[in-house]
Amino acid sequence: MSFASIYPLYVQKVERKGHTTAELDQVLSWLTGYDDAGLRQAIDSGVDLETFFAQAPAMNPNVSLIKGVICGYRVEDIEDPLMQQIRYMDKLVDELARGKKMTSILRGSATAGI
Repeated sequence: MSFASIYPLYVQKVERKGHTTAELDQVLSWLTGYDDAGLRQAIDSGVDLETFFAQAPAMNPNVSLIKGVICGYRVEDIEDPLMQQIRYMDKLVDELARGKKMTSILRGSATAGI
């Protein structure tokens, strides 16, 4: 599955709940280290999720603070590294859509990329 195919679904999800694409991009940047241009390139080039995460500039060192259930699985217990990264991303997008405070979503960071 390509990142470009799920990104619009994430956008729809957060916008339907009153949030912006900029907020979504901030969350994705915090997780992966991609800047806005990097996210756009990943979308435009149609990379699959494995490549998207493999080429991520820097997975946030605080990803281990992401806990909870997504799609019936505890994200912290998922053994496959790629599936865990995908579920981390899903979890963060869900938190944004639910209206959680950005500092909580970013695990205490005030800005993306930290």
